[in-house]
Amino acid sequence: MVDDLAQRIDTIEQIAEIERLKYRYWRACDAKDPKTFRECFIRSGARIDYGPLGAFDDVEPMVRIFTRIALHTVDGKHTVLDMHHGMHPEITRTGPETAIGRWTLRFRQLNLIERTETLTTGEYDDEYVIEDGRWRMSKCHFTPTWSLTRPLPADAVIVEGTFAEVMP
Repeated sequence: MVDDLAQRIDTIEQIAEIERLKYRYWRACDAKDPKTFRECFIRSGARIDYGPLGAFDDVEPMVRIFTRIALHTVDGKHTVLDMHHGMHPEITRTGPETAIGRWTLRFRQLNLIERTETLTTGEYDDEYVIEDGRWRMSKCHFTPTWSLTRPLPADAVIVEGTFAEVMP
């Protein structure tokens, strides 16, 4: 009974670590942080499929795309602003150092060059492994469910920065 309880607690703790990994990944996306984005994946051989952004057998091509899009600025301001909200995690450990997961994503993007807002929802199917003592993604596949793109209103004012910088 004690061993069973210890094993169950360990599983709960490991699943919580995987959830923190995925939240760190989305936070890195929204914060335009390529270093942390990269650290969420295994060193080599990560299988990534983001649909229109491409499918890859390693994370490095995706890091380059992410960096190019996320860090692009005009007049010192970012041209793309993202918001990732992940929810409904279903995580299953498949071994002591492996797991699979499924998540629902609500995604919102402002494209300030095209003056559009895109809302997308879809499902992530992930695989996780422990590498260097930390959970990392070895597979990350996103399948869109639906998407809506609409023009930003002509009078829309987009302010980028911290809340303290925005408020008078």
